[in-house]
Amino acid sequence: MRGRSIFGWLELAVGVFLILLGIFTFARPDSALTGLIVFYGAIAALTGVADLILYVRVERYTGFGPMVSLISGILSVMSGVMLLVYPNAGKWILSLLFPIWFIAHCISRLSHLNTIRVIAGNPFYYCTLVLNGIGLILGVLMIFCPTLSLISVSYIVGFCLILLGVDSVIMACSNLGTKR
Repeated sequence: MRGRSIFGWLELAVGVFLILLGIFTFARPDSALTGLIVFYGAIAALTGVADLILYVRVERYTGFGPMVSLISGILSVMSGVMLLVYPNAGKWILSLLFPIWFIAHCISRLSHLNTIRVIAGNPFYYCTLVLNGIGLILGVLMIFCPTLSLISVSYIVGFCLILLGVDSVIMACSNLGTKR
């Protein structure tokens, strides 16, 4: 039996955790989305506090503080507290931002089709063309129907978590995690 380094076991544990989290996201999309919004709220509040601390420290030594840090800190704390107190507001904001990102990503991929054809060949070119065309249509539909956006965000996140988990499990089982 091969000796495993800590990397292989850790990667396997992370992969299994991501797969379970992806399955949970598929099974309970609303709970997963609320948890994600609360997590973002906590991160935003902590980032804001860090910006405010930076402002105070710099202001003490230089006599004036960077106003961007002060404004960013205040806005981050306000946004974070808002997301923590009202996660449903965060869901609606996410339901508007997600389709805009989706459309921008698809347009970006479609604008690089010639490069994709040269580098990857015709099969990948046609696959990219079809998938991003469908993605563009879905993005426009999500703008006009925010509920579709709320539902799709959870399932896309769940699907990505499962793919990342499978990737981690494959990485753990590869030669990368073996002792030499």
